[in-house]
Amino acid sequence: MVARVLIVDDSSFFRRRVNEILEADAKIQVIGMAKNGLEAVELAEKLKPDVITMDIEMPVMDGITAVRKIMQKSPIPILMFSSLTTDGAKATLDALDAGAVDFLPKKFDDISSDREEAKRLLCARVRLIAARGLTKTPVAPTTTVVKRSFRAPTSQPKKNNHQLVAIGTSTGGPVALQDVLTKLPKNFPLPIILIQHMPASFTPAFAQRLDGLCQIEVREAVDGEQLKPGLALLAPGGKQMELVKRGSLSHIKISEPLPGQNYKPSVDVAFDSVADTYPGKALGIVLTGMGADGREGARKMKQGGSELWSQDEASCVVFGMPAAIEEAGLSDHVMPLSTIGENLARCV
Repeated sequence: MVARVLIVDDSSFFRRRVNEILEADAKIQVIGMAKNGLEAVELAEKLKPDVITMDIEMPVMDGITAVRKIMQKSPIPILMFSSLTTDGAKATLDALDAGAVDFLPKKFDDISSDREEAKRLLCARVRLIAARGLTKTPVAPTTTVVKRSFRAPTSQPKKNNHQLVAIGTSTGGPVALQDVLTKLPKNFPLPIILIQHMPASFTPAFAQRLDGLCQIEVREAVDGEQLKPGLALLAPGGKQMELVKRGSLSHIKISEPLPGQNYKPSVDVAFDSVADTYPGKALGIVLTGMGADGREGARKMKQGGSELWSQDEASCVVFGMPAAIEEAGLSDHVMPLSTIGENLARCV
């Protein structure tokens, strides 16, 4: 399959640059370019590309408005290019709310310090989004159970004695986390930690946005902070977040990534610490995301007796991280995104 791409940006230099990178990939074809949001809406309907790359700030019509109109008229997967600033973070989150499926830094140096690697990552992201298409979450509140050797399958998650919820996600995660967390009541009885692959400049704005939408409290985690019921703590971008015990209380530990740690924050690092601090007493949830981050940490949690849920393929933007959990036989329950928050509120 060749991914047919429409490039949208008001900078002719940036359009040419993205076009050269994408056209160098034999599995990608650039079929059109637009210099503003209005042209993007018109060409999206006319050309029907597999993927659109979209700038945010443009004349005539901005990228967020264009995303909304495209998703209303001719829904197409959209990859945003974003500046790694506070304003850029807020705008990008608005674009994801409007229907964009993912984002990348507009400065390629922010994607990777290796220029060639940055180009490969851009092409890989475009191919993946094109192959996946738009997610259509099943409406029926059903739960699929994966066969596993740890304990007998159950048709629905049951009430339990968990003491912590840990959620890991990546591509598609901002919208998925919003869906899950907004369904939790104000008096949710457990602490929650959130690990979302996201740049450092984005996590404060994302935590603030979730806090404004949810009944529970959500904030970006700080080093030494104590876990509390009904409080969700988001791992800071560019750092690693772990849990440590101090007497009978659990606290957050924020540290610099070690050499070789590709994900910052890493679900594996966080889940590994959960396995140590809450053996057999935690619920791990893996949502949409690229790659397999979280699988080994989840394995350690499972070996200690904790429970694991994963998002089903049909409702994922990218079925990578949940697939890794499922294929390793670690998922106790595989369920549509639309039911995860409800099940979490009911079972805890």
